[in-house]
Amino acid sequence: MPAIEHPGRRRRRRASTPWLLTLLVMACVLVIDQLSKHAVEHGIVAGEEHGVLPGVELVNTRNHGVAFGFLPGNHLGITILIGAALAVLLVYFARHADVPWIWLPTGMLLGGALGNILDRVRHGSVTDFIKLPLGWPPFNLADTSITLGVVILFLVIDHARHVAER
Repeated sequence: MPAIEHPGRRRRRRASTPWLLTLLVMACVLVIDQLSKHAVEHGIVAGEEHGVLPGVELVNTRNHGVAFGFLPGNHLGITILIGAALAVLLVYFARHADVPWIWLPTGMLLGGALGNILDRVRHGSVTDFIKLPLGWPPFNLADTSITLGVVILFLVIDHARHVAER
């Protein structure tokens, strides 16, 4: 005879699922980011460029600012900015965890931010290694996760807003 589950447990499990998915995405982004930076730091000499696709090169550079070199050298300002942004994100997520797919961009943003924070704590700067043409500053997978996370977050919020209007 199957066990009867209490309805409150089901609600708690459903409520915790977005948080668990967020943590899973965050952990995956963090691990992939850190492994890729480790590979670059130990496989590409600073100043070398390795072409991987037409117009895309792998390099080993240090970034003392935030994404794409913005605000270089302002560590206190960067820390405050990142901390405030993550606090706002977590409050928003806590209030809207029931929105479908909100866990995905939240995990991407948290994982990307933590990946770059780890670099700052360990090295005082962030390892960037993906270089695109036309003078675009080098970036890393954490930056990519943050950028895509912002875009996906806006799409998820916009979709939820349209669904609520119906």
